[in-house]
Amino acid sequence: MARPREFDEQAAIEAAMTLFWEKGYEATSTEDLCRRTGLGRGSLYNAFGSKRRLYEEAVRRYAATWAERQLDMLSEPGSSVRLRIRDLMLGVIEADLADPDRRGCLALNAATEQAGRTGEVKALVRRQFDDLEQALCHLVTVGQSTGELAAGRPPLQVARTLQSTYYGLRVLAKVTDDRQALLDVVDGALASL
Repeated sequence: MARPREFDEQAAIEAAMTLFWEKGYEATSTEDLCRRTGLGRGSLYNAFGSKRRLYEEAVRRYAATWAERQLDMLSEPGSSVRLRIRDLMLGVIEADLADPDRRGCLALNAATEQAGRTGEVKALVRRQFDDLEQALCHLVTVGQSTGELAAGRPPLQVARTLQSTYYGLRVLAKVTDDRQALLDVVDGALASL
């Protein structure tokens, strides 16, 4: 008869997510994971199977929490399309500049590591990117139909440009303290709408 688990699996995934976010997949050792989650090596592997599988769970957790909050910002009714896009970008600038570890976006970090370019992690990251692209495309379509945004370009093209700007901000904020430079990127993106 198997022993029941004596730990909170979601808390362990949350702890692992934070660690992978801070250090990346490659730099995170099993010992690091054991220390951060409070689990022994055997418990960790019995619960999650492998470091890779735990990483997949961490990326899923990020999508369900942090990435979902960003999508929610875009779907909030009552504010203008332009303001929602601006709020999304300003929100990540503020969060990234306030983060002493400059972790940026876990999905973007995963995409740039070897571990994120194959298999399930790649699919999870791609889904997050697609979700943001679709949310932006919908918002641009609404803005163009109401006349708030210029209708001269296809909504998907505009959405992809905005998405590239968004992820570019996440990368830039990792290496600069120049808030004004980041705001200039946002203002330039919004001016192109």
